[in-house]
Amino acid sequence: MQKHLLLIIIFVSTFAKAQDTPISAFLEKWENSKNYLIEMAEAMPEDKYDFKPTDRQKSFKEQLLHIKGNMDWLSTTYFSEDKKDVSKKTYTTKAEIILALKEAFNNTANIIKNTSADELKKVVEFFAGPKTKLQILNLLQDHVTHHRGQIIVYLNLNEVKPPKYRGW
Repeated sequence: MQKHLLLIIIFVSTFAKAQDTPISAFLEKWENSKNYLIEMAEAMPEDKYDFKPTDRQKSFKEQLLHIKGNMDWLSTTYFSEDKKDVSKKTYTTKAEIILALKEAFNNTANIIKNTSADELKKVVEFFAGPKTKLQILNLLQDHVTHHRGQIIVYLNLNEVKPPKYRGW
C-alpha cells in the first residue's frame, strides 16, 4: 500500500511540475494539440484535401494552411525578436502540408520556450486592441482548436473517422 501511495505522490508531483507555469502548461497542451491535428491531417485521404463543405468555406487543405500561417504569424510577431521569414510558400502535397504543420508547431514551441513569465504580462498592440502576451499565447491554442473543430466536420462528411479526442 505504501509503495502505491509513494508512486501516486511522485506521479502527481511530476505532473504538477509539468504544468506549474503558463508556459509549461501551454507547451504540454501544444504538443498534444500538434499530435491530434497531425493525426487528422494524416487521416484525410489526399484526394479529399480540396474538399469544401460549401463554397463559402475553406477547403481541408486551406484550413490546415491557415492554422499553420496563424501559428507562424502570432509566434514570430509577438514572441520572437528574430523575425523569421514566414512568407506564403506553396504546399501542394499532403506530405508537404503535414511536414509544414509539424515545423510550424515545433517552431512555435521553441519560440515560446524562450519566453519568460514576466514577458507574458507585457501588453502588445493587436488588431483587436491591446492584449497581453498571455492573451496572445491563449489565442495561439484557441485558434488551432477552433479550426481543428471545423476539420473534424470535414472528416465526418467524408466518412473518415476522426482520431480519438484528447484535450489535455
